[in-house]
Amino acid sequence: MINITLPDGSKRELPEGSSPLDLALDISKSLAKAAMIARVNGEEWDLKRPFDGDSEVAIITRKDEEALEVIRHDTAHILAQAVQELFPGTQVTIGPAIEDGFYYDFAREEPFSPEDFEAIEKRMAQIVDADLPFEREVWDRNEAIAKFEDLGERYKAELIRDLPEDEVVTLYRQGEWFDLCRGPHLPSTGKIGKAFKLMKVAGAYWRGDHRNAMLQRIYGTAWRDDKELKAHLHRLEEAEKRDHRRLGKQMELFHFQEEAQGQVFWHPNGWTLYRTVEDYMRRRLQADGYVEIKTPQLMDRKFWEASGHWDKYRENMFISSIDQEEKVLAVKPMNCPCHVQVFNQGQKSYRDLPLRMAEFGSCHRYEPSGSLHGLMRVRGFVQDDAHIFCTVEQITDEVKRFCELLKSVYKDFGFEDIRIKFSDRPDMRVGSDEVWDKAEAALREAAEASGLDYEHNPGDGAFYGPKLDFVLKDAIGREWQTGTIQCDFNLPERLDASFVGEDSDKHRPVMLHRAVLGSLERFLGVLIESYAGKLPMWLAPRQVVVATITSDADDYALDVCEKMKAAGLRVETDLRNEKINYKVREHSVGKVPVIAVVGRKEAEDGTLALRFLGEQGRNQEMMSLDEAIVKLQDAATAPDLKRV
Repeated sequence: MINITLPDGSKRELPEGSSPLDLALDISKSLAKAAMIARVNGEEWDLKRPFDGDSEVAIITRKDEEALEVIRHDTAHILAQAVQELFPGTQVTIGPAIEDGFYYDFAREEPFSPEDFEAIEKRMAQIVDADLPFEREVWDRNEAIAKFEDLGERYKAELIRDLPEDEVVTLYRQGEWFDLCRGPHLPSTGKIGKAFKLMKVAGAYWRGDHRNAMLQRIYGTAWRDDKELKAHLHRLEEAEKRDHRRLGKQMELFHFQEEAQGQVFWHPNGWTLYRTVEDYMRRRLQADGYVEIKTPQLMDRKFWEASGHWDKYRENMFISSIDQEEKVLAVKPMNCPCHVQVFNQGQKSYRDLPLRMAEFGSCHRYEPSGSLHGLMRVRGFVQDDAHIFCTVEQITDEVKRFCELLKSVYKDFGFEDIRIKFSDRPDMRVGSDEVWDKAEAALREAAEASGLDYEHNPGDGAFYGPKLDFVLKDAIGREWQTGTIQCDFNLPERLDASFVGEDSDKHRPVMLHRAVLGSLERFLGVLIESYAGKLPMWLAPRQVVVATITSDADDYALDVCEKMKAAGLRVETDLRNEKINYKVREHSVGKVPVIAVVGRKEAEDGTLALRFLGEQGRNQEMMSLDEAIVKLQDAATAPDLKRV
C-alpha cells in the first residue's frame, strides 16, 4: 500500500500502482468526473500516471487556475493535429501555452492565412467531439529520433537530440496522432471543450534565432468555457479601441519612425502631457524631501564593470568607442552608478542620511526590434528614478514612506487596485549569500511593517538586491508593472560608497533603488489606454477649445481664449469656416475635455455653451464666462495642488 496525503492534511491508503484517478474515485465519483490533472509532490501529473510511492496529492478540477494552462497546452496539440490532417506535409515544431492562450510553430512552404482558420477550427472541434484519450508513452531516445525522422519531422528529431542524456523521452498520443511532450495532459480531447479561437498567424524563427529557418506561428486563445472566451474577446476589442498608438495619432501626441527605432517623437500636445506628468512628479518628490540631480548619458565602461552591469547587462547596452583615446563608453541603461558618483563627492556623515536623490534620467536600452511596441516598449526612455542612501536602521521607515508616496500618486492618476510582488535572489547575481540574506530580511521586514499584502515572486530580484514590484490594474482589468523599490547592499560596496558614522568610523550606506511611475513613456501609454484617451482635465494637453458658430463671434472667442489662458487653462480657438457639428465631432475625436461653443448670442450675453466630452446627459451647459472660468479652473487643477 502507498500513503497519500491530501491538501487538508488527511491521509488515504491506496494499492501500489494506483493513480490520481484512482484517488479521485476513492474520494467520490463526482470528483473523479470533474478531475482534470493532479499535482503530485509539487509536480503536475496526468490522472492515469501511477504514483511512484507515498505522495502529497491535490486533484485539479476545471475551476482551478492550473487547469487553464493545461487546457491551452492541449488545445495547441489539437491545433497541430488538425493542421497536419488538413495540410499534409506540414512539419510540427513546438506549441506551448502562453498568457491568455497558446501557439504552435509550423514548417510549411505555402503560407497560412486567417482564411484558413475556419477550416482548422472546424477540424479542431471534431477532434474534441471524438473525445480521444491522451495517452503517455515513454520511448527509447534513439527510437524516438528514428521515428520522427522517418515521418520527415526533422525539427522534432533535433529537439530530442538536444535533450539531456538522462532525460526521459515521452510522447503523447491522441488517436493515431502523437507529439513529443513532457505533459501533463487532460484525460481526453473531450475535456478541453470548445471555448477556443484562432487569432492570428505570424512569422517566427526556429528556436528564436534569426540564423535559423523562418516558421509560421499560429496563435490562439483558449478558456474554460464560452463565458470566459467571450469576456476575453471583449477585452481584446476594448484594448484595440484604447490602443495608445491609434489614440496618439488621433490626439496628435507622438509618432515613431524607422530611422529612430524605439524612440519617441513627441508632438506639442504629447509633450504638454509629458511635462504635466513630470511637473506633477517633481512637485511630489520635492514635497517628500528629495533633491534632484542630473547625470551624464555616457560613462566609461569601468564604472559599469565595477557595478556589475557590464557582466549582467552588457547585451542590452549601447556602446560608443573613442578610438583616439582608446576609450569605451556606455550609454547609460540606468542611473544607479551615476548616482553613487554624486554621493561619493565630498565626505558624507550619518547626519546626511537618509539622502533621497532623484533624477528624471534619460536611459537607453537595446530591445530587439520585434519586441518594440509603441510607448510600452522603447529603446529610449526617462525614469522617475531615485536612490535613497540610508542606514540599515532607516530601511523600514524609508520603505514605508515610499509606499505611502506611491499609493498617493497612483490614486491621483486614478489607479487604486495595486498588486505587490516580493522578488528574491536570482541565479545571476552579485554578492554573497550572507549579504543577500541580510537584504532580503530587511526588505521583507520593511514590507510587513508597511502593512503590505504581497505575493512571493521567487528568483526575480535585481542582480544586486531583492525588490518589491508594484502592479497596477487599468480600467479594463489589465495589469502593468510600474513602480519598484529595491534593497541593495552590494553596489555601495562595489562602488566604494561610504559615510562617517556616529562612531567616527566609515560605514557602507544601504542603497534603495526606487521608481514610482517607472518609465514615463510606458506609464503615459498605460494612462492613455486606461482612460481611452479621455484624460482627466488636469492631464489633458488641450483642456478647452473655443469654437465659433459664425465668424461674427471670432473676436469674442479670442477674448474668451485670452481670459482662460490668463486663468492658467490650456486653451485654443477654432475659428474655421466649418459647421459647428463638424468642429465638435473633430475635437471629440481628439479627446478635448471641454468645447466652449460661442455664436452671436453668446457674444452679446457674455456666455458660453460648454460641451463636455463623453457626457451625453450634459451635452451642453450654458453659463457666464466668469462662472465657466471658475468651474474649469477647478477641474484643471492637479490633485496635489488642490490639497495645498
